[in-house]
Amino acid sequence: MCRADENEPCLHDHPSRRSLLGAVTASALAVAPLIAASAAPAAAATDTSTDAAGAALSLVLLGTNAGPPPLANRYGISSALVVNGRTYLVDCGRGAVTQYMRAGLSLPSLTGIFLTHLHADHIVDYYAFPLLAAGAAGTQGFQTTVSVYGPGATGISSTVAGAPGPIPGTVEMTKLAGQAYAASPTFFMTEHAGIDPATLLDVHDVLPPDSAGASATDTAPAMQPFTVMEDDNVKVTAILVPHGAVFPAYAYRFDTDHGSVVFSGDTAPTPNIITLAQGADVLVHEAVYPAGLLGLGLPQALVDHILATHTDVAKLGAIAAAAGVGTLVATHLGPGDPATVPDATWRRLLRDSASSAGYGGRMVLGTDLLRLPVKHTS
Repeated sequence: MCRADENEPCLHDHPSRRSLLGAVTASALAVAPLIAASAAPAAAATDTSTDAAGAALSLVLLGTNAGPPPLANRYGISSALVVNGRTYLVDCGRGAVTQYMRAGLSLPSLTGIFLTHLHADHIVDYYAFPLLAAGAAGTQGFQTTVSVYGPGATGISSTVAGAPGPIPGTVEMTKLAGQAYAASPTFFMTEHAGIDPATLLDVHDVLPPDSAGASATDTAPAMQPFTVMEDDNVKVTAILVPHGAVFPAYAYRFDTDHGSVVFSGDTAPTPNIITLAQGADVLVHEAVYPAGLLGLGLPQALVDHILATHTDVAKLGAIAAAAGVGTLVATHLGPGDPATVPDATWRRLLRDSASSAGYGGRMVLGTDLLRLPVKHTS
């Protein structure tokens, strides 16, 4: 059993990954208290089967702020999942490289990068990983090619001056980034130091199956999850989520032999999240607080847009209950500045959300460098 005063909440044991896939569970649980987990840095992840906390599966929140405007006291959205000592990144917001190192994660452990969508606050540090690692050798650099999965091009026209034609997907975006930053590796390689960053990545465009019937005008119809990748550690599935004009925008589910974790990405409330997250150990979900946004003095039209394309924190309890997840972690906090909305307020809002929905699992407030290990209970 887990207690409300534990610094690092334990997460439920699960059967094998293969028996998990496709399983749907529902539970009626009594309301449990919010867990305020500590923001202890994650231990270094190398090719070992567990991290220093003894967990074969750990979630590490690198940054928890919503939106492009930078903050001094919260980093941009980025999360890491450490599975059997291998690290899988979900989004690469501002400061992701710095936070990755501060969390004690090693570059050689980085195995995969998954981009939920191509907004600036989710990708700004993406190419920094290969660009910086290309100049690092030995234990400081990548040991194997890192697989990258992100939204593919869908033919939406660019409105950016000097960039006519359709907007690039992840493959083309990566290629263009390599060209834009060609000076640094060229100079390094001329002096026989470093390598071409492009050789460190194996990039894949992720497009929804045709059967989903999705389009730029119907971005997230009801659908079933589809497989993105599978290796010896994890199977990753995805589903479309609604996020304004963005298409495609994805939520990802990671199923492992040690448990399952779902990342909502940026999304308005949608049945697709409940479909994807059924029975998961952890649902990492974005959260916005309407009253906090109003306190920023933003134009009403912008506030209305944010509320239409994100999820009110008050709805998280109902989403967690409907999905039957063991733990909900709130991240991508908007507003993310504790001076505007203190952590104590966020925790109260999460408690209220769970109580009103009759959700009995754990509600965890995401904070930068928070680690949540999955621990076996038997």
